[in-house]
This record gives sequence, structure tokens and C-alpha cells, in this order.
Amino acid sequence: MCMQCVTGAAVAAGATATGLRAWLHTRAPDWLTAKRMKLITAGLLTVGVIAAGIQP
Repeated sequence: MCMQCVTGAAVAAGATATGLRAWLHTRAPDWLTAKRMKLITAGLLTVGVIAAGIQP
């Protein structure tokens, strides 16, 4: 994978994680603590980068 593709994938993963994180924060369910929010963010970024790295 070229560096331009890696950068694009990383930016897309970051934007998706940020959007989902903001949506969760806005809804503010009772079970969502700061620690769980950090874990969710890390998980979203990890899954996004792995998914973006898979080439068809």
C-alpha cells in the first residue's frame, strides 16, 4: 500500500471515529463513562485502520 493510501485510510478512520464518538457523547447514555469512551475511541480507530488496510 502506498503512503498516500495509508494517509487517506488513517484520515478516514479518524474522521469516522470522531463522528461516532461525538454522536455517542451527544446522546450521553448512563453507562458511558470517560474510561469507556476512551476504550470505544481506541476500538473505533483500530477497526477503521484495519478495515481501510484491507484491499479487495
